[in-house]
Amino acid sequence: MQARFLFPTILLLLFLKPAQAQELSQVTFSSGANLVYFSIKTEQGILLRITAEGNLIEWGTEVKALRGDYYAPQLQPFTGRIDYYGVEGDSISKGRIKMIGTCAISYYNAFSDETHVGKVRSVGRIFLDYYNPYDNKAVRGKLKMIGNLRLEYYNEFENEAYRGKLRSIGGTQLTYYSAFDDRNNSGKVKSIGGVKYAWYSSFDRRDMGGALKTGYYRQAVNGITYILW
Repeated sequence: MQARFLFPTILLLLFLKPAQAQELSQVTFSSGANLVYFSIKTEQGILLRITAEGNLIEWGTEVKALRGDYYAPQLQPFTGRIDYYGVEGDSISKGRIKMIGTCAISYYNAFSDETHVGKVRSVGRIFLDYYNPYDNKAVRGKLKMIGNLRLEYYNEFENEAYRGKLRSIGGTQLTYYSAFDDRNNSGKVKSIGGVKYAWYSSFDRRDMGGALKTGYYRQAVNGITYILW
């Protein structure tokens, strides 16, 4: 009797495994302040870097230094199979990347909202959505959903140092130093979830100004790795 139910259960687990493997893996900022891209990891362990505006800009695997927790900013290019949309594509997708390894990629077509046209629609089983033309102008066209994770941004009425910046991913809140803080720190990440960041100010040694004082440039928070270059 037990064996009778065991086989269907194994099949279900095998079916669900690829869906669980594709996920938002990383969020990267430059100068500790400016969002550069989101990285989605495929079931083959390939990272696909996508900007907040929905553009696929790089794909491959990370290269780690022989010593320490240091990684090259650029990915090691994926050398496996890459397919492109051909005659089966529409006016938007034709000639664009269709498949990276076993991961299929789709795009919003010409009949979508003007804030969506041409942007990445799905990566494998993960669907992406964007803020529409009727949303606050600081967020229009920016990524709104990555799978079941909702992304929110600071609106146009917020402090100028973090206006339009990423505010939250799911239940993880992000804060930034304001325009009233030290000029070297204004706009830099102040906290991600419960993790606090402090930066050297203009009153510290000149060669340290703007560098990270407390916290880590690479930090896992609620299952996502946040990288501050």
